[in-house]
Amino acid sequence: MAIPDFQSIMLPLLKFCADGKEHSNREALAALAQEFDLTEDEQKELLPSGQQCVIGNRVAWARAHMKMADILENTHRGVFRITERGQEVLKQKPQEINLRFLRTFPEYEAARTRVRKGKEGDSSKEEDDKTPAEQLEEAYQTLRDSLASEIIAQLKAASPIFFEKVVVEVLVKMGYGGSRKDAGQAIGRSGDEGIDGIIKEDRLGLDIIYIQAKKWEDPISRPEIQKFAGALQGKRARKGIFITTSRFCDTAKEFAANIDNKIILIDGQQLAQFMIDFGVGVATDAIYELKRLDSDYFTDN
Repeated sequence: MAIPDFQSIMLPLLKFCADGKEHSNREALAALAQEFDLTEDEQKELLPSGQQCVIGNRVAWARAHMKMADILENTHRGVFRITERGQEVLKQKPQEINLRFLRTFPEYEAARTRVRKGKEGDSSKEEDDKTPAEQLEEAYQTLRDSLASEIIAQLKAASPIFFEKVVVEVLVKMGYGGSRKDAGQAIGRSGDEGIDGIIKEDRLGLDIIYIQAKKWEDPISRPEIQKFAGALQGKRARKGIFITTSRFCDTAKEFAANIDNKIILIDGQQLAQFMIDFGVGVATDAIYELKRLDSDYFTDN
């Protein structure tokens, strides 16, 4: 039997997760290899890049698309499970799960809209309607969004101290504070008035930025930002960064935008994107170079 395409993998993968338990990529690959009766050679077959197995790549794509539809969720890096919506989907006993089926969920369409970011086109069209360049760009963004979700899951599972360490490392990689050794200074937990640490705005320390790092599940509301703003005033500070693993309510954003002190709000999604951009907590899997014709080379002199 030939290696199935990623859409054909979706329903068997969801059924595999029907027990509601957490499963690793390795467990899923073993179960699906048996489900599709793949030979040992088929299981080891590599992509043209030679960086990843074909079946592993297609399972990852199936997971990524179903995660965008909120029928699978990542719990840790390389670990996932079915959601309540996923269980409801199985109760409907669908004949297959594919991209057309996933488009019935608004979360999936919203995720695809974020991926396109201004691209024109009918969202109901199949992938074959896109140019190779468009497919490659969309594939990259989908994988990036999937990685960001895994990062957020890891941050939420980490200790508060580790989270604060990550925050400082990201800010250092972005150019604040100089070296990691002297960049971030923790404030004592007692009487810190809502401030977790400070970081130099530049290598010389000409200005100080105060940091609040909240490893929360619930959205950050306006009172939390007001408390942080009050703490900044108590320190006679002008700048602060409030970073969380969750998100900010609109009222919190409005308050931060309308006060004299400069407070930057960074939610979990933005933090994950910064970690990807600046290489914090991530590793490079593969690098592809896209070549174009050098027309000048073929011009007669």
